[in-house]
Amino acid sequence: MMLLTLNRQLEKVMPIITPLGVVVGVLFAVYLKNFAYLIPWIFAFMTFSGSLSLNVHSLKRVVANPLPVIIALFVLHFIMPLWAWGIGAIAFHDDVFTITGIILGMAIPTGITSFIWVSIYRGNIALTLSIILIDTLLAPFIVPYTLSLIVGEKIDMDIWSMMKGLLGMIVIPSLIGLFLNQWTKGKVKEVFGPKLAPFSKIGIGIVVMINSAVVAPYLKKIDMKLMSIALVVFFVAFTGYLLAFVLGKLFRQDKGTLLALTFTGGMRNISAGAVLAVAYFPPPVAVPVVVGMLFQQILASLYGVGLRKYFDKMESGERRTA
Repeated sequence: MMLLTLNRQLEKVMPIITPLGVVVGVLFAVYLKNFAYLIPWIFAFMTFSGSLSLNVHSLKRVVANPLPVIIALFVLHFIMPLWAWGIGAIAFHDDVFTITGIILGMAIPTGITSFIWVSIYRGNIALTLSIILIDTLLAPFIVPYTLSLIVGEKIDMDIWSMMKGLLGMIVIPSLIGLFLNQWTKGKVKEVFGPKLAPFSKIGIGIVVMINSAVVAPYLKKIDMKLMSIALVVFFVAFTGYLLAFVLGKLFRQDKGTLLALTFTGGMRNISAGAVLAVAYFPPPVAVPVVVGMLFQQILASLYGVGLRKYFDKMESGERRTA
């Protein structure tokens, strides 16, 4: 009972967990940066915990109507990385590290926490889980090669190490969670899911703190460059949600599907992006990704409120027409 209460309280403060983690990481960088070796393990636990909801049945239902998944993947791994590259090149044309960081922030897979937001606003959970699972399995191949295609000639990247890192942090824990949920016919999710959920959210804060501590020298000096990065990252992240929603509307998707598309298309596994940036790139590449952590949950919260008002207005209009 205590863990359930803690989890509910953490859900309410999700929008401030990551910004607070960034601040704490910068302030106590001298102590926290020495714990960077723990990040992959904490992140693997977070992925495993979130993956206990995944199941094959969700995939089977989606196979009958694959269009929403195609829309989500198109936004996640084609439009948004190119859009990030274009905006980044305009704003920071002579800074390949910052441009790479902005692209990395949009090339990483959708965030597992999108499931939380879709659940809160009663969207299509089965579709959300399917998008998360498919995108997670594709991540070790899509992320390195997206970066390689766009900025590969301008910056050194160890693609194979990056692929192994993604496998260890995201794919393998997800498959273990999926297998256990399938094998126990959902019992592992019912028994352990609620108990692990609060620790997973705490893990998000810890990962953000440690990653922020590693790049603290680039965040402590608040100058025009850092402010510009923050504005560009916020703008690019904001348009991700909007674009996913607009495409869903263009293809006449229902309310539940629109909610799933908006959150999965807008959110990213930003903690994984920060881990990759810190582990496989020069420190300046991590700055846009860490800055993106400030906005991720806040944007999700804002879009959630906006979507609720939009659908309430639509439904009241339909009732008046009827």
